[in-house]
Amino acid sequence: MYRFSNTVIGFLNLITLLASIPIIGAGLWMARSSTTCENFLQMPLLVIGFIVLVVSLAGFIGACFHVVWALWFYLLVMLFLIAALMGITIFGLVVTGSGGGIQVPGKNYREYRLADYSPWFRERVTDPQYWSTIRNCILGSSTCAKIASWTPLDYMERDMTPIQSGCCKPPTACTYNTAVMPAGQDPDCFRWNGAPTMLCYECDSCKAGVLEDIRRDWHKISVLNIVVLMMLIGIYSIGCCAFRNARRAETNYPHGENRMSKVRPRWDYYWWRWWHDFKEWLY
Repeated sequence: MYRFSNTVIGFLNLITLLASIPIIGAGLWMARSSTTCENFLQMPLLVIGFIVLVVSLAGFIGACFHVVWALWFYLLVMLFLIAALMGITIFGLVVTGSGGGIQVPGKNYREYRLADYSPWFRERVTDPQYWSTIRNCILGSSTCAKIASWTPLDYMERDMTPIQSGCCKPPTACTYNTAVMPAGQDPDCFRWNGAPTMLCYECDSCKAGVLEDIRRDWHKISVLNIVVLMMLIGIYSIGCCAFRNARRAETNYPHGENRMSKVRPRWDYYWWRWWHDFKEWLY
C-alpha cells in the first residue's frame, strides 16, 4: 500500500480527463447559438474544460509515472483552482443573498423589484449595452410568446418564471381602465407597451426578473461549488501524498542508478511499477 495514493490520484485524474471532453464539446456547441442566453456560458465552459484537461493530464502522468515536475505543476494549479473556487463561491453567496420577489395576493406568481438586489447586480443589469444583449436574448427565446394566449383565469391560477412575470406583463398593481392613468402608479406602468417586441422589456421589473433568474442559478451553482470544493481539497491532499512518493522514488533509480546519474529512469519500468501498484491496490 506504499503507493496507494499514486494509484488513486491516477484514476481520479483519468476520470476528470475524460469528463473534460464533454465540457469542451458543450462550450463549442453553444457557440453555434446566437439567439439564446446559453451562449453567455460558452467562454466559461471552454476555459473550465481546458483547465481540467491540462491539470488532469499532468496529474495522471505525474502519479502513474512518478514524474515529479508534472505533480508539482498539478498541485500548483490545483491550489490556484481551490483558492479561485473558494473566492467565487463566497462572492456568489454574498451577491445572491438578497432578492426573492414578493408574492402577489391572489396569484401564484411573484413580482420583483430592482431595489431588492445587490448593488453589483443592479450596476450590471442597468448598463445599456449589457441590457441590450439581454433584451435580444429574451426576444430570441420566445419566453413571452408562451403566455401570450393566457386567459385572465390562467393569470389567477398559473405560475410564471421571473422573466415572464417582469418582462411579459405590466405590474399587477397598474390601472389602465380609466381615461387618465393615476400619476402615483409604478413608473413601469407607463413603460408598458402591448407590441410583442416592446412589452415591458424596458421596465425595472423586467431587469429585476432577469436578476432573480440569475440569482437562482448562481445560488444552485454556489451550492454545487461547495461540494466540488470539498472534493478538490480531498484530491489535493491525496496529490500531496503522491508527490511525496514521487520525490522518494526519484532517489531510488532502478538497475543500480544513483541520484547523481544523468541517465533517466526507463519508461518500461514505470509501466511495470504502475501495474504492480494497481494490482496491489485492487487485491
